[in-house]
Amino acid sequence: MRINRTIKLTMKLYFFFFFSVFLILKVRSQDEEKKDATILIGLNYGKSFQDIFPFNDPDYLYKNQFLKIQINYLLKQNRNFSYELLVEPSLYFSEHQLLNKYFVTPGPNYIEKRERFTKRKLFKEYAINVGIVVRYRLLNNFSTYFLGSIGPMISAVDTERLKKGFAFSDVLGVGFSYKQKELLFDFRLTLRHNSNANLYFPNKGHNSIGFESGVSFEIK
Repeated sequence: MRINRTIKLTMKLYFFFFFSVFLILKVRSQDEEKKDATILIGLNYGKSFQDIFPFNDPDYLYKNQFLKIQINYLLKQNRNFSYELLVEPSLYFSEHQLLNKYFVTPGPNYIEKRERFTKRKLFKEYAINVGIVVRYRLLNNFSTYFLGSIGPMISAVDTERLKKGFAFSDVLGVGFSYKQKELLFDFRLTLRHNSNANLYFPNKGHNSIGFESGVSFEIK
């Protein structure tokens, strides 16, 4: 049963990825005014943690390792600034544990919930974020950037803070990039928040700070 669920979620991630690539290539093929428009496609790897500043909530543990497919489509460029559409299918290998059992207040089945949530859980999260990258060129091959993105995600496990299933993944980040011919080497710091907009309860959400790096290939 668990294997079948993982296969289904993985298929959804692949569907999101290929659909996103199709949309970007469609827009690019129809944009006759941007003959020099570029697409960057690559892979980032990183880790994120809840137990560091500014979050560091003593009630729970939440951390993960993740892989992100990076798709950047150049929207506009001038002398020093460029603006890019970011599409980011992601797979998170997450770990969660309730540390403060009194976070679960007395109510129906609260003893059972405390016992269940205070056990450490390993699970996967599947997300596809769409956003904007604002990049500033510091030197000829060296740039810094800010990004913001949001997108749907699927979590495979209930926690005391977030119901499993559909939710949203919100990401803010800053980073640095170094370009060498068609390759772009990247390092970034991100802040991530997961919640479901009160579609289901509970909805306290998970917060984390991530560190990631990767490489992308430029296609013109």
